[in-house]
Amino acid sequence: MVPGYFLVHYFRRKNYLETGRGLCYPLVKACVFGNEPKASDEVPLAPRTETVETTPTWQALKLLFCTLGLQVFYLTWGVLQERVMTRSYGATATSPGERFTDSQFLVLMNRVLALIVAGLYCLLCKQPRHGAPMYRYSFASLSNVLSSWCQYEALKFISFPTQVLAKASKVIPVMLMGKLVSRRSYEHWEYLTAGLISIGVSMFLLSSGPEPRSSPATTLSGLILLAGYIAFDSFTSNWQDALFAYKMSSVQMMFGVNFFSCLFTVISLLQQGALLEGTRFMGRHSEFAAHALLLSVCSACGQLFIFYTIGQFGAAVFTIIMTLRQAIAILLSCLLYGHTVTVVGGLGVAVVFAALLLRVYARGRLKQRGKKAVPMESPVQKV
Repeated sequence: MVPGYFLVHYFRRKNYLETGRGLCYPLVKACVFGNEPKASDEVPLAPRTETVETTPTWQALKLLFCTLGLQVFYLTWGVLQERVMTRSYGATATSPGERFTDSQFLVLMNRVLALIVAGLYCLLCKQPRHGAPMYRYSFASLSNVLSSWCQYEALKFISFPTQVLAKASKVIPVMLMGKLVSRRSYEHWEYLTAGLISIGVSMFLLSSGPEPRSSPATTLSGLILLAGYIAFDSFTSNWQDALFAYKMSSVQMMFGVNFFSCLFTVISLLQQGALLEGTRFMGRHSEFAAHALLLSVCSACGQLFIFYTIGQFGAAVFTIIMTLRQAIAILLSCLLYGHTVTVVGGLGVAVVFAALLLRVYARGRLKQRGKKAVPMESPVQKV
């Protein structure tokens, strides 16, 4: 009777682990462990590499897809965010209405929706089993929070040209951080093209974007905060890139990062007493609730493209795409509203496109030389 009792207890426990009870357990299991059967000969922590059967044309199409997705959703997100933060709600003939000023509450809404989307996707679609400890996602979430804080605080103490130069030159710090975080190696032409892209984008932004009248003078505090923003932001994308060494999907990465982001943001809002105030504001103005929901949809879709891009092409390529987004935003403004592009701005655009063509040409030549050009002992990241 005793062996039979333990046998029944074992199968009951096994059935519980396979099916789960309630919603929380299968959700966490699907997002963290995946729902593929565990293979006995599974090799953990295999580095992320490109598949051999992937053709250059297919890689180019995937890169174009990632670029268009990031541009569309984050350009739309920027326009919606400006509208929400600068428009009064509840205005009448006798009352000017009120404005919503707590951007952190919007960040929480964005991350909650992204967490829900990632969770539902992991439940409905088969996800790979991976061995990434859950706490590792908290590093990227915390560095993302710190980079956002440093960015907003630095804007109070640095001039507009300094802001532009810092944002346009993030590609090189991201590559340097990649050498520290994930031991990546880059070719000399990759550093050269990254520098040319930074110079070209800086020329275009400084010539096409006039400096605001309220732009403050650059101080030492502003430079320190700006350095913190660049360091934390470079760490975030490279740490996410390093996490893909575990066998995981981009949606599982999205779920893990947003889980800790929601946790950190809720703690911050509760400490400031702003969570209830933001909820009350949403209850008073249904139009704001609709705008915030649309903003969250754009943010969630944009995050899907972020993690997919980093997983497929690495942190450096993702940073280049997001750097070009600033130039594209100003270029669209020039086309839509009739602003003129100066000679320096046009030259900057030409430098950027020349750098991108040089990058494609150099990568193509590297592939033509075959696998012998890349030693197996010290692989070179292709970005």
